[in-house]
Amino acid sequence: MPALASTDASAPPDTSTGIVANETVPQEADAEKGLAPLQPGPHEKQSDPGPATQTSAFKALGWLDRLLALWIFLAMAIGIILGNFVPKIGPALQQGKFVDVSIPIAIGLLVMMYPILCKVRYEALPEVFSHRAIWKQIAFSIFINWIVAPFLMLGLAWAFLPDEEGLREGLILVGLARCIAMVLIWNGLAGGDAEYCAILVAVNSILQMVLYAPMAILFISVMGGDAAANVISYSVVATSVAVFLGIPLGAAVITRFVLRKLAGAEWYDSVFLRFLSPWALIGLLYTVLVLFASQGRQVVQQIVSVVRVAAPLIVYFIVVFFVTLWIARRAGFSYPLSATQSFTAASNNFELAIAVAVAAYGPDSQQALAATVGPLIEVPVLIGLVYLVRMVARRWESSKV
Repeated sequence: MPALASTDASAPPDTSTGIVANETVPQEADAEKGLAPLQPGPHEKQSDPGPATQTSAFKALGWLDRLLALWIFLAMAIGIILGNFVPKIGPALQQGKFVDVSIPIAIGLLVMMYPILCKVRYEALPEVFSHRAIWKQIAFSIFINWIVAPFLMLGLAWAFLPDEEGLREGLILVGLARCIAMVLIWNGLAGGDAEYCAILVAVNSILQMVLYAPMAILFISVMGGDAAANVISYSVVATSVAVFLGIPLGAAVITRFVLRKLAGAEWYDSVFLRFLSPWALIGLLYTVLVLFASQGRQVVQQIVSVVRVAAPLIVYFIVVFFVTLWIARRAGFSYPLSATQSFTAASNNFELAIAVAVAAYGPDSQQALAATVGPLIEVPVLIGLVYLVRMVARRWESSKV
């Protein structure tokens, strides 16, 4: 199965085979098991897989990715400080709206997703879908993302917040929002399978437009007895997904086909992608900073509520990640596929959850606060999981059966 994404912009493609240079092709037996070769993440240096030349997971990262945790913590801290010491910044960032999301945050989301989607090899999709392995991965992902994860969050929300209806509902909104943006970054940093991640993101996006609204009403209104959940509409969810995935996806497809046609595949991979790659992380840092600057005052003023929401979120992210990783390992998936499934399951679309909470309950509601705490916990936890899972990646591959 060909790789769908160029993971090293400096490596020109081998046009004779249609496979990016230095990537390996799995044997047919591996393809039947749903296995794929270990692929480096964005900005990662290629290395000899032999034991004598292996480098540590930390050293294998480029300098930008190596210090990603520091950059994100700084962005969060600066955002919270600005939100508390510059009183006008919060309202200013919330004034302009684009599909119920503030324009500064919307810009960050679009900038964050476009570079990653430009790396996906859309021309190889027909061949990818001809393999049985992809349908196994899709079925497994749907089960984890739309059955296991939402019900786990529902149980944790009631267990930790039985007396806080608003915070509980905000957590449920987060648990139902499957990630379609930041998971692409976590997957790349962890050396996950880029082609499967892109496909799972597309599947979750479609399902999100169809399932999010009725599941939110079911989990909050029917199971929770809150009639206010009925204000959550298909239009809010479908529009958010269509804009924040559709615009960068459409732009990426056009960019890839047009530039590769005009300038050549080698220039696109070795020059254009090398220039574009850092903008994904720049967009992520910008989004985090703006998000916490706009909500920083509320986070600090309601610190007790923040701590109460943080506890079930930490349990949720860790349990979902490791349960998915364990099941994938037991099923015989390779490390890249297992990492992709785990990060897809553990990541949540907090942008959508915040947008829906604000639209349905108001910007100063407890539901909006709980949704805002989501990225405050998700980002550092998943960064830690990236470093942790990379440490065992090579050992995993060497013991693969």
